[in-house]
Amino acid sequence: MTILDTERWAEQVFTGRWAPAGGTPTEVVEPATGQVLGHVGSATPADVAAACARAAATQRGWEDTPFEERAAVLRRAGQLFVEHAAEVSSWLIREGGSIRPKAELEARTAAEECFEAAALPSHPAGSLLPSADGRLSFSRRVAAGVVGVIAPFNFPLILSIRAVAPALALGNSVVLKPDTRTAVCGGIALAAIFEAAGVPEGVFQVLPGGADAGAALVADEHTRVIAFTGSTAAGRKVGEAAAAHLKRAHLELGGNNAIIVLPDADVTAAASAGAWGSYLHQGQICMAAGRHLVHESIADDYVAALADKARTLPVGDPNTEEVALGPIIDAKQRDGIHRLVTESVAAGATLVAGGEYDELFYRPTVLDHVRPDTPAFRQEIFGPVAPVLRYRTVREAVEIARDTEYGLSLSVLGADAMQAWEIAKQIPSGLVHVNDQTVGDHAHIPFGGVKASGNGGRVGGAEANIEAFTETQWVTVQGPIQQYPL
Repeated sequence: MTILDTERWAEQVFTGRWAPAGGTPTEVVEPATGQVLGHVGSATPADVAAACARAAATQRGWEDTPFEERAAVLRRAGQLFVEHAAEVSSWLIREGGSIRPKAELEARTAAEECFEAAALPSHPAGSLLPSADGRLSFSRRVAAGVVGVIAPFNFPLILSIRAVAPALALGNSVVLKPDTRTAVCGGIALAAIFEAAGVPEGVFQVLPGGADAGAALVADEHTRVIAFTGSTAAGRKVGEAAAAHLKRAHLELGGNNAIIVLPDADVTAAASAGAWGSYLHQGQICMAAGRHLVHESIADDYVAALADKARTLPVGDPNTEEVALGPIIDAKQRDGIHRLVTESVAAGATLVAGGEYDELFYRPTVLDHVRPDTPAFRQEIFGPVAPVLRYRTVREAVEIARDTEYGLSLSVLGADAMQAWEIAKQIPSGLVHVNDQTVGDHAHIPFGGVKASGNGGRVGGAEANIEAFTETQWVTVQGPIQQYPL
């Protein structure tokens, strides 16, 4: 039995909770082949307004649902992700261009997010406060209300559910706007799972749509919290709009993450970590290793090892082949990657491997002898490119690593882990990995960047999720009505 009933949506526009009826149908395209897999609705601002009003009308009833029942719904959702992992993974492969291990990781993580969130309804909800006048004084956490979630195409399932699951568990209603390029695996899959798990109608709604739908979701009077994952440029606009409406925005944005290879590092192991950090999911990850800082004494060997991997990694259709890299999501993204590569070579970088593409399949690329101002080193690439900069001293490496507007993830590789940690502490970053590459996330850990990589609002783990999706209320209770001298 399938959870994503293709007869229900192929070649038609969803209605009701699954997707809007008002917008023009959008094609669901397989990037590896260009095949149209079906159509989904594209939300208009009017659709968003109707969905948010509906969410507000149903939210209080969901919050008042006994905590054991909300927890049970989240547990059922997690189990459904386990049972339908193969089907969900298939859509991540075909619609999102994921290789199979990455797709399976997303499906597995979706289940873990639900299981972790299932513990939130029974988490302590407040604190008993001291009172000098004999009254009962306490604080309690209450649901924020309607939560708007805007998720991108690259890890569409994880980057949706890591906000959706805890927000629902804590008694909020949720309106999710997935990227139209991954509307099924990043949106409709969640709608199908949570519907089957027992989330009441109207409490969770999915509206694929463009920038106008996202803007409407941020501005709507009913949404009180916005959880946005995307580019820094778009995040700035979301943050500005949310501030104008006096609502919280949790912004998980871009990154240009450094991997620092110390002179005593095992070159073979370091190159393996560097390749994974730069080439996983075609480099379309905010945590991808976008800046390889390698000590000059081992740089030749590192570049050779990295280039050897780049030349031999298989690239192709992940639905029909066992490959290491699948397609770039679309031509616009591919062209942006290639522009940065060609501009960097024109600026003096050496193209050691890759730099070529066939349709949407971009070869893993190595650029050597880059400088701090080389375009592919300075800017977030969001593609399978590993720019290598050679440094002389650790102080120089630290200064270069710090010289960026971003602060999402950092890797330091070396024989002495404690020395590597001392180096890492000097570089602002939301995530730090000693002797591992830059890409990593789990359902139970707080995730977030600093500087232009985010505003510090983290999701993951009970403490961070409760802070993100609830409000604090102060309550006092006393027996007789308080008497005043008026």
